[in-house]
Amino acid sequence: MREDVKRWSVAMKAVERVKQLTQDWLDRWTGAEQPKLYYKMTDESVACLASLSQLQQKYRPTPWLSNPHLHLLYFDLIKKKQIRFEYDRLDPLTMQDGGVTAIMWSGVNLPAHTPTIVLLHTITGSPDSMRELVRDLRQYTGWRVALCLRRGHAKLPMPVPKMSLFGSVEDLKAQIAYIQTQYPTSDLYAVGSSAGTGLLVRYLGEVAEDTPIKAAFALCPGYNTESSFQHVHPFYSKVMAKKLLKSFIHPYQHTWQQRNTALQKVLAVKTLADFERQYFELAGYDSYASYSQATNPMCVFEQVKIPVMVLNAEDDPICHIQNFEPYKEVIQNMPNIVVVTTKKGSHCGFYEGMGQTQSWASRLMSAYLQAQHTQQ
Repeated sequence: MREDVKRWSVAMKAVERVKQLTQDWLDRWTGAEQPKLYYKMTDESVACLASLSQLQQKYRPTPWLSNPHLHLLYFDLIKKKQIRFEYDRLDPLTMQDGGVTAIMWSGVNLPAHTPTIVLLHTITGSPDSMRELVRDLRQYTGWRVALCLRRGHAKLPMPVPKMSLFGSVEDLKAQIAYIQTQYPTSDLYAVGSSAGTGLLVRYLGEVAEDTPIKAAFALCPGYNTESSFQHVHPFYSKVMAKKLLKSFIHPYQHTWQQRNTALQKVLAVKTLADFERQYFELAGYDSYASYSQATNPMCVFEQVKIPVMVLNAEDDPICHIQNFEPYKEVIQNMPNIVVVTTKKGSHCGFYEGMGQTQSWASRLMSAYLQAQHTQQ
């Protein structure tokens, strides 16, 4: 009997060894690694990070999505179309100059004191494209989500000839004020995705402490908007330029006729970088320099005062990891900022799991915001 137990123990150890060797091989093949953290060590940051067990483990991307281009195309062309999730309602808002934005809600019937996540979408974002993230945030936190739609997004009317790739801080202030009127006892948190991080950081830098937002999460930022578009992979740069023209220029040509000279310059662009350099008049500025000074988040990011976690993937073909390099030292001296980087993840993907893929990033941002809520 004792010999049988011994043989069983040896066999189990061998099985465990084989499983570990297989996992190690799979980790090397897929690029699974523990996330890297860049932050200033304070009592608050140490306590928060200690509560996030996810950061103490490897991010293991879905094996068949370890290539960043496959990962991104899966996210953009397949996963978005698989999500079955319905919003509660759309509230159109008229801005001070007559422009139109909107709030798309999920969780309107939750108790009034339930926290609300202010969600800022991607460069061509819509309720459809943001559906998975809204669903995940609802599921993981149990909180309300207010998706803030910028001018021209979701086919909103554009009565005023003015748009911005990153949105307007004044428009966002109006949207946040409206959210507060709807749920005055709700604590507010914020998430920015891709281009939405530009608006998020610009807003937080401009207002400093004067904001109802308690903490925020920035997913795949590009950092300096003057240089980051130059680092976008050429294929995606061309595709995104076409999408911008199709979404915000061609459907509103009657509106843009008031700025016909600027319109013709924009209609001729071929890349995302060209679009960003040429459209400043459509954003309401006389020059690219004045536009950049008024919208670039890195002009004001050192004035951000609330806790913010940032997530970038080192293989992101759109918001390249080298965009982070010039700010690494400064960020590590800011007590309220934590930057997390992963070896894999592509752009806003971060999928894990084999058959039923799930977003590792959605889990992290939800856990971070909940940890901050607990510390308030």
